[in-house]
Parts: sequence; structure tokens; C-alpha cells
Amino acid sequence: MFFSTLLIPILKNYPSEAKIKSHKLMLRTGMIKQSSAGIYSWLPLGFKVMKKIENIVREEQNKIFAQEILMPTIQSSEIWKESGRYEDYGEEMLRITDRQKREILYGPTNEELITDIFRNSIKSYKSLPQLLYHIQWKFRDELRPRFGIMRCREFYMKDAYSFDLNDELGEHSYNKFYLSYLKTFKRLDLKAIPMAADTGPIGGNLSHEFIILAETGESKIYTDKNIFEVDHSDCTLEKNSLTNLRKKFENYYAVTDEKFNKAVFDKLVTKENQLETKGIEVGHIFYFGDKYSKPMNASVDYNGKKVFVKMGSYGVGVSRLVGAIIEAKFDEKNENMNWPINVAPYECAILPLVSKNDKTNLEKSINIFKKLKDRNIDAIIDDTDENFSSKMKKFNLIGVPYQILLGKKSDDEMFEFKKIGEESIKLKIDDIINVINSKKEN
Repeated sequence: MFFSTLLIPILKNYPSEAKIKSHKLMLRTGMIKQSSAGIYSWLPLGFKVMKKIENIVREEQNKIFAQEILMPTIQSSEIWKESGRYEDYGEEMLRITDRQKREILYGPTNEELITDIFRNSIKSYKSLPQLLYHIQWKFRDELRPRFGIMRCREFYMKDAYSFDLNDELGEHSYNKFYLSYLKTFKRLDLKAIPMAADTGPIGGNLSHEFIILAETGESKIYTDKNIFEVDHSDCTLEKNSLTNLRKKFENYYAVTDEKFNKAVFDKLVTKENQLETKGIEVGHIFYFGDKYSKPMNASVDYNGKKVFVKMGSYGVGVSRLVGAIIEAKFDEKNENMNWPINVAPYECAILPLVSKNDKTNLEKSINIFKKLKDRNIDAIIDDTDENFSSKMKKFNLIGVPYQILLGKKSDDEMFEFKKIGEESIKLKIDDIINVINSKKEN
């Protein structure tokens, strides 16, 4: 409740080792602290933001009837040898030998482990489809970890997996996740473009990356500007609706650098609608059929016949999204974080002028805090003895969307209320609550 009692170690200046906005801001505002190269501790401020993003991701997965599980971070090498990926994956995989001389690994992804769970749990086609997901730490031993949490070695990720009887049903599951991702990023106030992409070490022949525009992104993208006008608000989980949704997006040229063909781009997109820019990958989905189920013997009985299930996998970088939102929405002019209210570390900061001899404003702040809490508004009181200017700059830097100011002349009815980056106005506390909650509902 009180700023003075919280672990929010704000630095006076930006750290010199940080090169991009999100890394600079997350270190300066005490959201994260580096433990070793590419590995970070998440301090209370950053952890709150990440958990709020996680909850939105989870809610949208549940809406397509995906089931949440939790798989371990450490996996046996044997299942990776079964699939044929153990030697192929490369040096990003952290391989370990335990005290019994068994080869184990810190999971970079979970296709093998989920396939092992499926083959030991499901035997009949009548139990299909199965959509399973978990939200768990991953480790990839990046050669040159950089840009803070944007390209680190340990990261927090939602990965989901689908199991279906045939390719037609498998693609229907793929389309469900396609829609789920669009809705997830919309709730995060991000414009994410689904782009045809390479499948990389995951494999398969169908893949889309979800890219948000940001100058600091590592992905070079080429797209038709009209793709931003595609509306998915009326899409349902019905098969034709999902198929038509993908067709709407695929009517427009949108690819990452690996898939780019200049001749095709110039032919399909008029010059004025061509957009060549950079972006950040925040999600990646794959459909790979029986790439894992066949070598790992994951099958179901279908009318007395053994059928290898068709699979897909679907990843969202939950921890990466914290940095991606900063990169996409940072207010350069005012040097403010611009969090969407549903993921901001706090929705409202109460800023009283406090002195040793007069606790009146602090008492008023506590009463306001209780009223906000009763209406499900996440608030914080800055009980330090700093002046208004210092307090506002601090919470602008952190990115708390709304502030209530209590000065020497504050009364008990009308309070000075401001949105970050805007001028203050006088409102009653009930009106302030209505303003904040209406923004949350939108």
C-alpha cells in the first residue's frame, strides 16, 4: 500500500549497459535485476506486470477450451532422442548429467514431453481433440544474450499443444489458437500482425509469427498497410468462421524477412500501401502433423486402425511481452511508460503532500485507498516526503495511468485527478472511480 515499504529500487539515471528502451526502463524502475548474463530476477513491480499479462493470456486460452497443465523445466534426454531432435537442436539446449550419470536437459520447448504425456494418457479418437497448455520457465543458451528480457536465456512462456485425428481437424485447432492470439494482443492494446513464417527447429509446413511494430525489433517485416484494418471482433470458434478469418488476413501480403520476395511484394501491394519496417515477435504458432507423434508412437484407435495424431504447438512469450509493450507504447516526448491499464503495475497512485507535523493528507489518502480497493482498483500511496513534482515524475516513469494529488488546500469532496501525460481536473472520488473502471472495461 505504501511506497516507502515496497521493494521498488528506482535508479537516478539509466544504466549505461542497457541499449534499448525496455531494458533501460526496466532496470531503472527496479522491475528486474540481472543475476548473470541473460538471466534476471523479477522484482515486485516487474513481476506484477508479468503476472497480469499471464492472466490475460490464460483467460484467452481458456476461452478456446484449452486445458492448463504444468510440465517440469527439466526433461529426460530419452524422449528427445526418440523424436530425433536431441542432436539436431543445437547448442542453445542446456544439456546436463545428473549424479546417476543420466542425461537430462533444461527444456527449451515441450513438444516431446507433451507427446509422451499424450501417448500414455489417450488411446481412443473419441477423446480428441486435446488442447493442452502450460505457462512455465524455459531456457535457451543464447550465444549473445542482449536487450534485457527481449533476448535472454531464461524466459517465461505460454506454450500450448493440439492433438487431432486428421489434418483438417488439426488445422481447425490451429485456427482456434490463431484467433486466441489476436484477441490476447488486442486486450494488451497491441496491434499484432500474423505473418507467414519459417518453422525453424520446431518443424512442420504451416507457421505464423505474430509481430508488433517497434523500431527496436529484430524482425524485418514487409506488409500491406491495409492488414491493420482487418476486423476479427465477430469471429466465432465455428469452423467456417475461423477459416474465413485466416483468409481475411492472408488476402494481404505480410511476411518476415526469411519469406520476403520483392517481386511478389511489388506485384501484390501498391507502392503507397507498402510497409517495410521492424517488429517484435510476441507469438509463434506451428502445425506439424505427425512429425513428433510418428517417431514417438503417439496414436489413437480409429475404428480398429492405428492412427498417428496430428499436432501443432503455440507459443507466447509472456515475459517478453513486458518489454514488447514498453517498446511499442513508450511515450518518447514525456519519457513515460504507457502501460495499458489492465497490465499496469498499479492503476492509480495517490500522491499526498506529507510532512512530519501534519498527517492529514496521509489519512485522507488511506481513506481514498480503501474506497478504490473496495471497487477493485489497484492503487498505491506515495507516503514519502518528496514534493509533487518529484512524485509525479516518479510515477510517470513507472507508468501508473492515473494519479490523485492531495495538496495543502485539498478538501474532502473534490480531488485533483490526472491521467498520465494530461492536465489535472477536479473530481469527486466516486467520479474518479467511475473514470478508472470505465477505462478497464474498455
